[in-house]
Amino acid sequence: MTDNQVFRMNGFLALILSLLSLLVGAYLIVNENITAILFFIIGVSLLSGLTIIQPNQAIVVMFFGKYLGVIKESGFSCTVPFSYKKKISLRVQNFESGKLKVNDIDGNPIEIAANVVYRVVDPKKAVFDVENYQEFIKIQSETGLRHVASMYPYDNHDPSQEISLRGNSDDVARELQEDLQRRLDLSGVEIMEARLMHLAYSPEIAPAMLQRQQAKAILASRQIIVDGAVGMVKLAIDQLEKDGTVHLDEERKAAMVNNLMVSIVSERSAQPIINAGTVY
Repeated sequence: MTDNQVFRMNGFLALILSLLSLLVGAYLIVNENITAILFFIIGVSLLSGLTIIQPNQAIVVMFFGKYLGVIKESGFSCTVPFSYKKKISLRVQNFESGKLKVNDIDGNPIEIAANVVYRVVDPKKAVFDVENYQEFIKIQSETGLRHVASMYPYDNHDPSQEISLRGNSDDVARELQEDLQRRLDLSGVEIMEARLMHLAYSPEIAPAMLQRQQAKAILASRQIIVDGAVGMVKLAIDQLEKDGTVHLDEERKAAMVNNLMVSIVSERSAQPIINAGTVY
């Protein structure tokens, strides 16, 4: 279906004509003129076609079950008499899904919720192609959110995986918006934005996953410390040999490397032991 040109005229002009018709009809009745009925019909017909359209609102006009067209011009108007006029808001609207419990791609149960910003761009689709477009948006949004959540892991534990729900929120939001748009095209709705507003592991596995994250953080920090310590030890030995301060054989180098690594990497401060005799 396309937007048809539906009859429309200024509402104030229609109101004046309607009142005049009713007054003329009343006058003719007093004078017992049969044409009074015609003026009464005209007056009542014009009154039945009056409607008020707010800004960012549309009216779908139907006449005895037949679609006539859509009126989007705001103001006081008069359209086809005795027609059914369905008002549809074209304003930007907001939908927040409840917290859904789903499984990510690794099978981990998670809690997820999203905020969807949308507006109606095709009123006739919203009225005729779905039973209740707002309920349709709610159900399809939750279905799309479940689908997208099951496509990615909660966190990126595997370097081969590029996208995760927690680490790539922008990419996930873009995928969710595209998925919802495909699902809601039928209802004449445009998805303006879709964002995750809640993301967490389910309570039954949250403590175990928290320990996993903590262990990963500790390993990462220890890796940085070890890499830095190796560089510092190498720099210290190279500098000593370059300045000619001491001459160390391979065995003494190994002992110095061991002592320096223990001193730098240890979580506790080193306790020095002073050797007053020979280094051998």
